[in-house]
Amino acid sequence: MGGVKLTALAAGFVMASVDATVVNVAGARIQRDIGASVTELTWIVDGYVLTFAALLLLAGGLANRLGSLRVYMWGMGVFVLASLACAAAPNSALLIAARLAQGVGAALFMPSSLALLVHSFPDPRQRTRMLGLWSAIVATAAGLGPTVGGILVSAFGWPSIFLINLPIGVLGAVLTWRYVAPIAPKRTAVPIAGHLLAITALAAICFAVIEGPEQGWIAPPVLVAYAVALLAAGVSILRERSAGSQVMPWMLFTRPAFAGGNLIGFLFNFALYGSIFALGLFLQNARGASPFESGLQLLPMTAFFPLSNIVYSRISGRVSNGLLLTAFPALAAAATAGLVFISPGTPYWVLAVAVGVANIGAGIISPAMTAVLVDSAGVDHAASVGSILNATRQIGSLFGIAAMGVAITMNHDWYSRASAAFTAITIAYALAAVAAWRSVWRTNPRHPAPVSS
Repeated sequence: MGGVKLTALAAGFVMASVDATVVNVAGARIQRDIGASVTELTWIVDGYVLTFAALLLLAGGLANRLGSLRVYMWGMGVFVLASLACAAAPNSALLIAARLAQGVGAALFMPSSLALLVHSFPDPRQRTRMLGLWSAIVATAAGLGPTVGGILVSAFGWPSIFLINLPIGVLGAVLTWRYVAPIAPKRTAVPIAGHLLAITALAAICFAVIEGPEQGWIAPPVLVAYAVALLAAGVSILRERSAGSQVMPWMLFTRPAFAGGNLIGFLFNFALYGSIFALGLFLQNARGASPFESGLQLLPMTAFFPLSNIVYSRISGRVSNGLLLTAFPALAAAATAGLVFISPGTPYWVLAVAVGVANIGAGIISPAMTAVLVDSAGVDHAASVGSILNATRQIGSLFGIAAMGVAITMNHDWYSRASAAFTAITIAYALAAVAAWRSVWRTNPRHPAPVSS
């Protein structure tokens, strides 16, 4: 029964993770078929991440008030319908709109899935093992996403990467409704005004970062976006200081492991999803690979995700999460540092080994980070932890992909673009290692005791 529950709750996360990576290998074909510019392609990838990240906290609040199971099922339905709309989109504008809707669906089911998983396995040791296996399932899907995407795009065209969500979503929804017990809702207020302010600030800064390279960093629309972001952020801070109902439980950030874990999550996703976005375009535009060849070339780089997740589930009881979260981002930073000097003479195997070694770290970092946050916050805050962690991670993805778009737009040849991208990725991994050492490992070198509230 535990395996069925795990599979059911992983289905949504699988779709969300695959759709964050699979479009990268289809990017060049989408550009060709519907005439999308680099900026429009960035919106096609980042539009999904934007609504996903912006609505996660609100979705967590709705899950608390209305029940995690109900909100999870809503999210699955929205995501499946939006995936169908993506496949049918005839132009960039409609594809971007459908991707925004996909992000809404993912935001609804993501925090609910973690809350349902945590409550389905109340024993801390079993929960840690299930988190590792859950991450392994998701990582396998994310790791195979570019390869499967390349095969689908080559054989059936880019709409097929969205149609694959339909059977996964329907199966996950049926299994969840049949086998996963609901969580009693909490009659807590949902601060709609606070969430709208946060969404406005994030959307405005996203617009500025994506449109800046094309329109100009001091173009009037971009300047307006900066002003809106600053104003919304300022009002949001003032509101959070005085409001009785806050967007998130800020007291959790007084716990070093919780604050540090979220910072690690931001930097980790910045590096990981930024690299996948850049590599998908680099292999096809600089190396002349087809979508199928690009997917195959990415496989050795992403195949380590599930293997590392399985390793984590075996060693998590013996090695502290603080040590793992310090060592593996440092390993990833060392691996990608050599690619700062990438050139036309750099053989493929060097690229594959460097990125593959970095992704060994990625497969350990994700479940270790989740376990640290769940332990530091406690089971009672499971829905909030899920929404906060995934919001910070998806915001990291948002900025990572946008940063890669800036690197691509501002440099003239693909090797200069790749060099700039790997410089940013290396810095992000290095900062994550420092954050883990200071906030998690140094403050508590052993496993933190599970917190009950």
